[in-house]
Amino acid sequence: MTETAPRPTLEAVAARAGVSRATVSRVVNGGDGVREPLVERVRRAVEELGYVPNQAARSLVTRRHDAVAVVVAEPETRVFADPFFALQLRGISKELTAHDNQLVLLLTEGRDDHARVGRYLAGGHVDGALVFSLHLDDPLPGLIQRAGVPTVFGGRPGWSDGTTDVVYVDSDNRGGARAAVRHLAGLGRGRIAHITGPLDQTSAADRLDGYRDVMGDGDPGLVVPGDFTPGGGERAMRELLARCPDVNAVFAANDLTASGALRVLREHGRRVPEDVAVIGFDDMLPVAEQTDPPLTTVRQDIEEMGRLMARLLLRDLDPAHAGAAPAGVVLPTTLVRRASA
Repeated sequence: MTETAPRPTLEAVAARAGVSRATVSRVVNGGDGVREPLVERVRRAVEELGYVPNQAARSLVTRRHDAVAVVVAEPETRVFADPFFALQLRGISKELTAHDNQLVLLLTEGRDDHARVGRYLAGGHVDGALVFSLHLDDPLPGLIQRAGVPTVFGGRPGWSDGTTDVVYVDSDNRGGARAAVRHLAGLGRGRIAHITGPLDQTSAADRLDGYRDVMGDGDPGLVVPGDFTPGGGERAMRELLARCPDVNAVFAANDLTASGALRVLREHGRRVPEDVAVIGFDDMLPVAEQTDPPLTTVRQDIEEMGRLMARLLLRDLDPAHAGAAPAGVVLPTTLVRRASA
């Protein structure tokens, strides 16, 4: 049985570089006050010896864990089935990895999980939190505020009373919805329906407002609730056809909802777009390009939203930029035309 070689120590690096242990510690932990030639000697010694800093000891010096919690306020069955979350997590992961930070994923199945997440964040295990897919009655914002953890939210904060600055990243949900419905109206469609997302989320509420900006109050029967899932799109489309059989266009709150609606239209012998034009929201390529027909949709850059959330948080954690993050960033959306409308 071979013996494992001992890990190089801080003292070994100092001996190899010909400097003091304190100098090595300052260089490894990103401190100031070390002349550049000495910095280069320490870095060369670290590389030659394969020295890896002890994270626990490093945290005592820097008061940083180089770890960020990503809190998704959805059950794991939803998170791992919806490509939206995969895209946003990929953007977050890329940005954190580029800055040598670890991602700690926390999901919430129910109210007990909210308390668990709150305790974890208050326990000082991470430097900050990225939180998205919140619902209006979610207790997480209050728990996070009490934990005192720097946080960036994904989506417009519908719970904020405006008395405290909330840093968030969102897309122009209302403007994107307006563009979609105007496109359908421009095609000469007079009976344009909307399948909503869950209206306790600001993204869904904003998309409904965008629909109403174009359609006005109109026929309330043309607005049917959905839940951002294919199954929800199917149920809503069946209800819509039973209630308003003359519907000739549908703006769905997201691509998964649209995919479910398309299946039901096909089952009922409705041709798309000849009989009913359909537009989604997100432009998630695994969904939008694989529907039959390919889906016209509103594109939001989901991966970039994740990267920007992480970038704003890391900037806020940097003492040189702390508190400089903008309160809210809203990214533009674009209508992508394919065969469904």
